[in-house]
Amino acid sequence: MALYNFKKITVVPSAKDFIDLTLSKTQRKTPTVIHKHYQIHRIRHFYMRKVKYTQQNYHDRLTQILMDFPKLDDIHPFYADLMNVLYDKDHYKLALGQINIAKNLIDNVGKDYVRLMKYGDSLYRCKQLKRAALGRMCTIIKRQKQSLEYLEQVRQHLSRLPTIDPNTRTLLLCGYPNVGKSSFINKVTRADVEVQPYAFTTKSLFVGHMDYRYLRWQVVDTPGILDHPLEDRNTIEMQAITALAHLRAAVLYVMDVSEQCGHSLEEQVELFRNIKPLFANKPLIIVANKCDVKRIAELPEEGQKIFEAFEAEGFSVIETSTLTEEGVIQVKTEACDRLLAHRVDTKMKGNKVNEVLNRLHLAMPTKRDNKERLPFIPEGVVARKKRMEVDTPRRKLERDLELEMGDDYVLDLQKYWDLMNSSEKYDKIPEIWEGHNILDYIDPDIMRKLEELEKEEELREAAGEYDSEPESEDEEMMEIRQLAKQIREKKKLKILQSKEKDTGGPRMPRTAKKVQRKVLEKEMTDLGLDMTNKDDAHYARRSRSVTRKRKRDESETPKSVARSRSSSRTPRDVSGLRDEKMVKKVKTMAKKAQKKMNRLGRKGESDRHIFNLKPKHLLAGKRKSGKTQRR
Repeated sequence: MALYNFKKITVVPSAKDFIDLTLSKTQRKTPTVIHKHYQIHRIRHFYMRKVKYTQQNYHDRLTQILMDFPKLDDIHPFYADLMNVLYDKDHYKLALGQINIAKNLIDNVGKDYVRLMKYGDSLYRCKQLKRAALGRMCTIIKRQKQSLEYLEQVRQHLSRLPTIDPNTRTLLLCGYPNVGKSSFINKVTRADVEVQPYAFTTKSLFVGHMDYRYLRWQVVDTPGILDHPLEDRNTIEMQAITALAHLRAAVLYVMDVSEQCGHSLEEQVELFRNIKPLFANKPLIIVANKCDVKRIAELPEEGQKIFEAFEAEGFSVIETSTLTEEGVIQVKTEACDRLLAHRVDTKMKGNKVNEVLNRLHLAMPTKRDNKERLPFIPEGVVARKKRMEVDTPRRKLERDLELEMGDDYVLDLQKYWDLMNSSEKYDKIPEIWEGHNILDYIDPDIMRKLEELEKEEELREAAGEYDSEPESEDEEMMEIRQLAKQIREKKKLKILQSKEKDTGGPRMPRTAKKVQRKVLEKEMTDLGLDMTNKDDAHYARRSRSVTRKRKRDESETPKSVARSRSSSRTPRDVSGLRDEKMVKKVKTMAKKAQKKMNRLGRKGESDRHIFNLKPKHLLAGKRKSGKTQRR
């Protein structure tokens, strides 16, 4: 039986890609220049070569597809049944048959048109025959669109299937969904199968590998099986049935003693009875899983009688827990030993054993005398063995201390530090900042000095040094405090008024507001300030300058009418706008409105623009052997 490596199947292109690949290859690999004044046999040969090359290219690619895909009659029955379950054997054979028919049709088309090409009497007729031949070949491939798509899906799924060797040493896990099969394979192998607390987490076959007795073993995790007739089982369950039927393996039937999987013990036993014919001639172990939740001894009498009946029939029952790993290694060891013994027994019953035994001769040495000869052990080995036997107790590791102390354990690595002075192990490490030790700048007596200061402050407070009598203040001081309070309140009002104003507008007013000196002096006098003799003050000079009108200089007479008109006209982009804020807003709106037009104005893929009017690869002929000069 041939064992296929499904991961090496070549990609099956779609019908459109198939045609594009073949025609572009024909264009690249065959001559492209022909003229009508050539001799007719040269023109016929030119187009015959294109037809033959296209036909051969299609033939090779289709043959590669037919050769890569496994033939169901040539592969192991396990893979044949598995492909029947997953892809429907009839559909698979029909698709490959269609591809084979398409290959033969293309070959016939190529032969017919090459024969007709011999009678072409002009370049035009030969070219039309070539076009008709290539067109018919492409039409045949287009009709295989669905078959090619189906075969590509099958190829992708086949490449994701696990590589299972039907003839090697195998442990097979089966049982109801959610009983702990995937957890078991994760424990005994390097596989990483998804484990979830709901049924049918495993939807296909998974394989893990392990080593036992220097041999490589494969462990197969199957999807869960439900107890109903064979014709009612779905694709997921049929994968497990196929593996049980065809793989020569030790079967581990996993049962959930705690019934947390949602199925009672009676249902699990009933499933066992239904699929028991599949266990024929195979070592069988019943794995009572989840013993950390409930053991067989804790079950009622009916449940215990079930397992006693299994043992009476000769089946081995082992309690396991994939959570605490109890019994997992025992199941692995016993299953492997029983499978090895079973494989040896099977081989001994075959016909090939006699041929091998006839070639073997087991020589049994006989004693030459009765003298006792003790084994010789060199003195160096004996001395080294004695040195290794030390009665002193083993040093406790940190792991041992952690287990012994429990939650009270604290990791202390400083006790292992190798210092010249062992008393310095637990000294505090100095903190360095910018090359200086921070401890050098800390006063060790700072707490003592702080206590002395606090005592001194208490004595001063007791002596009444900080007590101030409000009656000691004179009337002048009272007046100053009252004035300061009024000024602060006025200042707060001014701040609130300025906050209420529109601060987003211009900072300075367009027209200078006239300052009333009398009003200002009256307000300040009411606040208690002396406003006499203030003629030289800044606000007095400022008020005068604002009220006085500036004298206009006599300007020159404009030389032209246009110049005189333009000096007084407002710019267009500012015309009709109230202030600077509105000008900015208008400019922003204009930019936003122009964005869409700018975007639409860019050059895009749909613009009719020919970058190169004469591309060289289409217009230049092929170079022949000879000089590299073009002219």
